[in-house]
Amino acid sequence: MKKTVLGIIVALLLSCNVWAGNSGSADVQVLTKTGSSWDAAELPAYPTGKAEITILKIIIPAGVKLPRHKHPVINAGVLLRGALTVVTDQGKTLYLKAGDSIVEVVDRWHSGINEGNEPAEIIVFYAGTPGSPITVKDE
Repeated sequence: MKKTVLGIIVALLLSCNVWAGNSGSADVQVLTKTGSSWDAAELPAYPTGKAEITILKIIIPAGVKLPRHKHPVINAGVLLRGALTVVTDQGKTLYLKAGDSIVEVVDRWHSGINEGNEPAEIIVFYAGTPGSPITVKDE
């Protein structure tokens, strides 16, 4: 499984240029296309076997810090509203605002915090395999 599921979807959308329908066409914008996470680390190869896609809508209330965790699978998201700060154990920091996309770090400890005054709402796509966790929380 050399090509990413997200990459395949983007390629299909781009090959269509626009989707025509009864009411016109759709505007397609590439938010992210990369082979590395937000901190510039190369993404790992996909495992062999059956693929399982998980899509989560996560709402983080203002002032909330998420527990330290890591993702053993490749994942990417788009912050729909609010602001979010992501910090790795290596001391790297990413500041996201509404409309920003993120390709998350893989298999490295990190946490997120909503330092804003409104909830942060993010949609995240995880490319995993059946029976494998998408997130591991630090005990």
